[in-house]
Amino acid sequence: MKISKFASSLVAVAVSTVFTAQAADDRYIIQVDNSKKGVVKALAKKLGGDLKVDGNGFIAASFNGKSLDDVKGILNNPHIKVIEEDQRRMPSAAYSDDAGNPMTSQLTPYAVYQSQANQVNFNASAGMKVCVIDSGLDRSNPDFEWNNISGDNDSGTGNWDEHGGPHGTHVAGTIGAADNNVGVVGMAPGVDMHIVKVFNADGWGYSSDLAHAADKCSAAGANIISMSLGGGGANSTEENAFDAFTNNGGLVLAAAGNDGNNVRSFPAGYSSVMMIGANDADNNIADFSQYPSCTTTSGKGRRQTTTTDETICVEVTAGGVDTLSTYPAGMATSASMSADGQAFASSSMENSGSVSGNTYFMGTAEATDSGANGNICLIDRGNISFHDKVQNCENSGGIGAVIINNEAGMLYATLGDTNTTSIPAVGAAFEDRTALLSASTANITIGTSDYGFMSGTSMATPAVSGIAALVWSNHNGCTGTEIREALKATAQDSGAAGHDVYFGSGIVKAKAASDYLTANGCGGGVTPPPTGGDITLSISTSTAKRKTNVTLSWADASTANVDIIRNGSLVATTANDGSYTESFRKSGSYTYKVCDQGTNNCSNEQSVSF
Repeated sequence: MKISKFASSLVAVAVSTVFTAQAADDRYIIQVDNSKKGVVKALAKKLGGDLKVDGNGFIAASFNGKSLDDVKGILNNPHIKVIEEDQRRMPSAAYSDDAGNPMTSQLTPYAVYQSQANQVNFNASAGMKVCVIDSGLDRSNPDFEWNNISGDNDSGTGNWDEHGGPHGTHVAGTIGAADNNVGVVGMAPGVDMHIVKVFNADGWGYSSDLAHAADKCSAAGANIISMSLGGGGANSTEENAFDAFTNNGGLVLAAAGNDGNNVRSFPAGYSSVMMIGANDADNNIADFSQYPSCTTTSGKGRRQTTTTDETICVEVTAGGVDTLSTYPAGMATSASMSADGQAFASSSMENSGSVSGNTYFMGTAEATDSGANGNICLIDRGNISFHDKVQNCENSGGIGAVIINNEAGMLYATLGDTNTTSIPAVGAAFEDRTALLSASTANITIGTSDYGFMSGTSMATPAVSGIAALVWSNHNGCTGTEIREALKATAQDSGAAGHDVYFGSGIVKAKAASDYLTANGCGGGVTPPPTGGDITLSISTSTAKRKTNVTLSWADASTANVDIIRNGSLVATTANDGSYTESFRKSGSYTYKVCDQGTNNCSNEQSVSF
């Protein structure tokens, strides 16, 4: 099997819509007290259930041909708390073609510089451990401190240190590839890692697998859980597991998703999980990075309320476009190119091999050209497919092809699943076009490598996970939540001014976060006063038609809408027009305050009785 076809099949898995309503094999989670689990397991088995996961406070089982309602009907047992769908969870990554040759020297990925990770020293004695829930970490790659890495297998997934595809190995390299003069360097080089392999041979796992994996991460002593995965549908069992890890002082991070829409993916959508988006090397948001809203609406009509919660949307971003990291040995490809003896950046498109020869410019190579015979074709992008361009070069007797981008930047592409060409073909950057066209000779080499490129929020998530471990290692008296808040407080504001749904608080900055904690401590220092100043509130009452009207009057709120809080609960979000009235038919005592929408900037409480 060619690498390109293998990669293409993974791309199809990774970027396809993952928001299915139910697992295809009718798999469900059953929450039950551990003391009664044996009874419920026996009942489930008797009724045709195939046990998949035996977790802490739950089991997961498949019931062939049965819907959720069917399973609830047959498992009518007082010891059962909840029965819910076991949602699929899949890798959130898309491949780019491989470029560069880190086999003989160490390269630093752009996201390391962008995030300032190279400006902070990792404290290896601090006891940081990152738990990576993914497709396994292949032991064939030499760029890891293997004495610092442990792992667990999940049901049916195979050994944790044998890959189930390159995704998990790539993710782990971004977090903690060693600083050892070869390959790449991770955000927290050599950090202790615990690997939980949850993806099966078909490329997905389940929400129950993730809940069970969270317990394994805790048992392994992990501080951080990193998940480059996601899927549709919230699940209370899964949410409870990550709530518990966070409440015990840990930090959980997950990918926002790669469908480029505003759909909320899970587990990233849980409040206890930090949702990570992706940006590129130019500080632009990645076009695939999902951007769910930070607001939720409940109720209908006049009782409808809107609540803002910045823990259910993208909180920060990091580099996730064309990210260089580790692969299982020989599974990636690398390309190198020179012209007139000068090295140029290139990306491999297809067909391994090494060729040298004179150059010949074929324009856009829309037809065969005898002038290319025995030469390396220089070809402009445009008008016809990359495959047909290379095919016309080869049919003309060309021995290799260089396709030059027609817009700024490197050309990353493939020749497609039905490639019938055999000559090595590489992509080149538009900025190098003039120099390449003036060259008389060229050399192209494409070969296998232990390092390659991927794109996705899957690549941004381990970047932030590694940055969190890096910063935390220098401030290990903090909790995971305090590290989370420091990363957000110091992120580089990008996109629209202030917090937005694409970047959240902005692009993470390791040194800024570490300096912030040094200056302010784990609590983050003094909260700046709200821009709107203190809100003033007064209350008046009146009676009409046997009803008591309570009118709130306020001033100095700063947001377009305000939240009305009665007796500690949100009762309405209304326009910031200075007045709000509600009516009661019975007597009572009520305490009110008015707050800027979605914030803790509130008036003093005022009480009224009638």
